[in-house]
Amino acid sequence: MPGAKSDLTRLRIALTAFFALDGFLFAGWVVRIPAIKHQTGASAGALGLALLGVSAGAVLTMMLTGRLCRRHGSHQVTVVCAVLLSLSVALPPLTHSVPALGAVLLVFGAAYGGINVAFNSAAVALVTALRRPVMPSFHAAFSLGGMVGAGLGGLVAGTLSPTRHLMGLAVIGLLVTVVAGRTLLRHEPPTTANRALTTPDTPRRPDPRTRPLVIVFGLIALCTAYGEGAMADWGALHLQQDLDASPGVAAVGYSCFALAMTIGRLTGTALLERLGHGRTVVAGGATAAAGMLLGSLSPSLWAALLGYAVTGLGLANLFPVAVERAGSLAGPSGVATASTLGYGGMLLGPPAIGFMADWFSLPVALTSVAVLAAIATAIGLATRRATPN
Repeated sequence: MPGAKSDLTRLRIALTAFFALDGFLFAGWVVRIPAIKHQTGASAGALGLALLGVSAGAVLTMMLTGRLCRRHGSHQVTVVCAVLLSLSVALPPLTHSVPALGAVLLVFGAAYGGINVAFNSAAVALVTALRRPVMPSFHAAFSLGGMVGAGLGGLVAGTLSPTRHLMGLAVIGLLVTVVAGRTLLRHEPPTTANRALTTPDTPRRPDPRTRPLVIVFGLIALCTAYGEGAMADWGALHLQQDLDASPGVAAVGYSCFALAMTIGRLTGTALLERLGHGRTVVAGGATAAAGMLLGSLSPSLWAALLGYAVTGLGLANLFPVAVERAGSLAGPSGVATASTLGYGGMLLGPPAIGFMADWFSLPVALTSVAVLAAIATAIGLATRRATPN
């Protein structure tokens, strides 16, 4: 059916745009945190408390969004959350106190958490209809959007005030939402609108194993996101503090990790088609564990950089696979559960690394990323028979 195929292609393009927009807006906000800190006069501790608003808002709304997607449809919820995210990204530079900043970041985090559940739920439905494991390509768009948003923010930071910069991002976000949102609102999720396109083994009724398996896939997401959060906050410091890298070279460390993760996601569909979901998780987890051991324990700077890149390649497809598997088992509720656990891992990683660095050392603390990647590998081995696809 050529018409149905073209509809699916348009839906894929629209969803890709929303994934990219999410990464773009979030990265645009992150690069202006130092300026907002100065504007509000916040201490480091007070800023940390305010930033918890993003995390709290996201976690609080993720499970609620799963229910909203079941009731109103993931496409509609995606568009509404995109509007809220675009508007709320402009609010932080309008604040002049820490409580006000925390309040607007709670709204921003709620929109961020909501859209992540909604567009992942829509993507799971589209993956089922396409009969191809294209989930990593959506997450690659998120990564690319983040890289563009961070790069643009770095370019304009010296010339544009945070207010003008983030207002500009809000306008871009609304324009993208109008264009891409029209496609989503014109079409029902394909597994609802065209059941002929769904895979024959799509679960219709939950069985007793469904809930535990969803949580297990959420644990894979947690292990992956723990590594992402740890690398973002501590990777550069390890290179600078323990391996005597210059600040510029240390910054390259996270870039190696992020670029490798993006490349891994861009090639993820081909990898999934070749290996399947279970083997991809096993191979990715084992690769990430080996890479992080090299990156954290090697006495050589260049070997550590190589380890960071290998870690990024290994972790790249674990989160997309975990979310897709959870969604295929339990729909939007599964996506919400896996996303909430994954986001919890991202929150847990940086402070856990900090505590372990105080107790032992930063290199030893970073090996916890390898340990959790190994746990994801073990989970992948244990669930291969339960979910062979």
